[in-house]
Amino acid sequence: MWGVWEVWEVGLDTKLENPTIMKAHLPTTNNQQPTTNNQQLKVTEMEVTVECQKRPEGSKPRALRRSGIIPAVLYGHTGTESVSLTIGAKAAETLLKQATINNTLVQLKVPDLPWEGKALLREVQTHAWKNDIYHLSFFSVASQDSLEVGVPLQFVGEAVGVKQGGILETELTELTIQCAPSQIPESIDVDVSKLEIGGSVHVHELVLPEGATVLDDPDRTVVKIIAPAVGAAKTAES
Repeated sequence: MWGVWEVWEVGLDTKLENPTIMKAHLPTTNNQQPTTNNQQLKVTEMEVTVECQKRPEGSKPRALRRSGIIPAVLYGHTGTESVSLTIGAKAAETLLKQATINNTLVQLKVPDLPWEGKALLREVQTHAWKNDIYHLSFFSVASQDSLEVGVPLQFVGEAVGVKQGGILETELTELTIQCAPSQIPESIDVDVSKLEIGGSVHVHELVLPEGATVLDDPDRTVVKIIAPAVGAAKTAES
């Protein structure tokens, strides 16, 4: 029962320091990885690579943390098996400054296995008041049929309307799409070069990666060129 063991282990090791579980384990049964309620997760992908090492057998969590190493675990990378890992404390702190628990995909590398793939930051255990990191859990998404992913929009080109004195106004900077884990794009280009004053681009006009489905309102405005204020326009003409 990995779930009970992991919490019990931290509890024994730090029983006087009251560790706090920021995100509880999802229900599991013996020797099973955490599961989701369905085959879709809504996540945001980060352009960050996190490297972990396989945790030495017999190593104690407290001793690891004292040496600047945080215990971690990876689920879902190969069937129902899990593997105990470690990550540098500074790397873990940097990750948590950018990632959202249960909502962020990172590129996880474990050279010792070897294994590399996209993983969800599933759980974080921290000290109750010091906020020190005690344990991280990652979940490989390779087994998921599809993911709902927030992909950043990349605006390319110089709009004709801007050259005419207009103002480019973005209303959407991230697009929610559904796609296979292996097909998540780093960004989606939005070509604004042909936009004139009064022109706009809507969600349904965007070019999506093959196999991706947009989940946002297709009629939603992504970007538009608005006319300059009257005073600004007169100044530009003079």
